[in-house]
Amino acid sequence: MAENIINLENHLSYQTQSVVSREIIRKPEGTVTLFAFDVGQGLSEHKAPFEALVHIIDGEADVFIAGEAHRLKAGELIIMPANIPHALQAITRFKMILTMIKKPKES
Repeated sequence: MAENIINLENHLSYQTQSVVSREIIRKPEGTVTLFAFDVGQGLSEHKAPFEALVHIIDGEADVFIAGEAHRLKAGELIIMPANIPHALQAITRFKMILTMIKKPKES
C-alpha cells in the first residue's frame, strides 16, 4: 500500500518564521504529528497529561523538561514525562516527530 509510505523530508516544508505541523495518526491511544520549526521558533512551556516522545529528524533544537535544557540533533530523541512542564526552541531549522501516548484509564 504505497499510500502509507511517507517521505519525512518532503512531507512537510519549512515556512519562514513559522511552526508548521501535520498530524499523521490520530487514535484514541495517542497521536503522531510531524512538525517543522523555522530557526528561532518554538513551543512555549506547557504540560500534557500523557507521555510524549520527541524524535528530531532534521536540524537541532533545545528541549526543556522541568526547566532543564537538552540539546538534540537529527537522529536523537527524548521522552517528556506526563504532567511535567516542557518547551522546545529551534537552534536551527528543525523537523521532529511527536508521538503522544495516552495512559489507559484505570478501572
